[in-house]
Amino acid sequence: MSILERLLGHDEAATRELLELCLPLTDADFDREFDAGWRTLRATFEHMIFNIETWTDLMLARPLRDLEGTSPAQLLSRLHNAYAEFAALARRTEAQGRLDDKWTDVLDNPPQQKSFGGAIAHVITHNMHHRAELQHMLHRLPMPDVPEGDLMGWEMRQHG
Repeated sequence: MSILERLLGHDEAATRELLELCLPLTDADFDREFDAGWRTLRATFEHMIFNIETWTDLMLARPLRDLEGTSPAQLLSRLHNAYAEFAALARRTEAQGRLDDKWTDVLDNPPQQKSFGGAIAHVITHNMHHRAELQHMLHRLPMPDVPEGDLMGWEMRQHG
C-alpha cells in the first residue's frame, strides 16, 4: 500500500467513524457550542466535507456543486460521495505523475496556481486537524469510546 493509499484510506475512515458516532445525537448535542474549531460538531463536519467537495471541484476546473444536507446521515452521504471522487482524483493524478502539475484556484483573489499534490495533501491534513477538534468536542459531551483515530491503528485493523 502506498503512502497516498494509506493517507486517503485513513482520512476517509477516521472521519466517517467520528461522524457515525454522531448518528444517535440529538440536534441539541450536534449543535452544542464548544470552545474549539467551528464551535459545533455539525459546523465542523460540514466545514470538512465542504472542503473536500470544493477542493475537488476546483481541481477538476468545474463549477462548485450545490451543497445540501447537514444532518449526520446527510453528512455521511456527502462524505461518501465527495471522498470517493476526491480519492479517485488523487490516485489518478499520482498514477499519471501529475502531482506537481498546476491548476488554478479561481476562489483566490487574484486566482492562484497551486499544485495538485499540495492541494491533495492540504485536504488530508486539514481533515486531521479538525478531527482532533471533533474528538475534543465528543469527549466533552461526554461521548463514550471516542476512537483515537491514529493511522497505525487503522492500518493494523485493515491487515488483521
